[in-house]
Amino acid sequence: MNPEQPEEREPERSDERARERPAERSPERSEERTPKDRSPQRPEDRSPQRPEERGAPIGRRVLLGTLGLGALGVIAAPPLQRGLESFLAGASEKDPTGLTGLLPNGGGFRYYSVASSVPHKNETNYRLTIDGLVDHPRSYTLAELRALPQTRLVHDVQCVTGWRVPGTPFEGVRLSRLLDAAGVRSSAGAIRFTCFDGTYTESLTLRQARRADVLVALRMQDKPLGHNHGGPVRLYVAPMYFYKSAKWLSGITVTEDVRPGYWEDRGYDVDAWVGRSNGRDDAPTS
Repeated sequence: MNPEQPEEREPERSDERARERPAERSPERSEERTPKDRSPQRPEDRSPQRPEERGAPIGRRVLLGTLGLGALGVIAAPPLQRGLESFLAGASEKDPTGLTGLLPNGGGFRYYSVASSVPHKNETNYRLTIDGLVDHPRSYTLAELRALPQTRLVHDVQCVTGWRVPGTPFEGVRLSRLLDAAGVRSSAGAIRFTCFDGTYTESLTLRQARRADVLVALRMQDKPLGHNHGGPVRLYVAPMYFYKSAKWLSGITVTEDVRPGYWEDRGYDVDAWVGRSNGRDDAPTS
């Protein structure tokens, strides 16, 4: 698919469409605005499942209660759905069985992590470092990222394990903007992403990273990215399976060649285009 490239504008909102490959469809909207306009064992978020250490095993009563809550969330009012989402996210951090990752929550997402614990970051201690084959390496605070022009994209989210969440808004800074500011050298060919969970990594080719539908995301579903969704900052790669959208992003390193990420080292495709990789035929998301 070959969606139309959105045009960047700084002072005003503009409805846009992303372009490049894969060339299938592009029904969703994107818009870029300045800060003042802002009013995949199995991956999730395929920033994926937890390994062996997750705390004490959950009991039968807890599991049954969780199942009951999952069913209730289908018919519950939005406030209860938000509570359910928070409950399942917390439960997944203490569940060594991985069963909570099989349950849908009010938002339709599953929660996975490959680390036994993930520190919380906020405005006071978050930093995003850009280094490697660049002329101007630098570190961004959360406030500095928020002060840059923001792009809003609305696409389906597709996990390689099968679940899909339609029409999910993400908002943040185009990765291409940060790369341009850093001054990528001519010898560069790829990007390596690291995360402050201390374990997860991802990668893109430089061409992929420069797509207009690849963001350093600060907001999701029209609210600041929470910790359980990979906040305060995560990668968002709209046309690829969700494991490419690394949670808890802390480092962007420009390299000569692609280095397979966490899940690619475990058998998943590096070029994870939705519907064209990992033996799946899902409808494209961007």
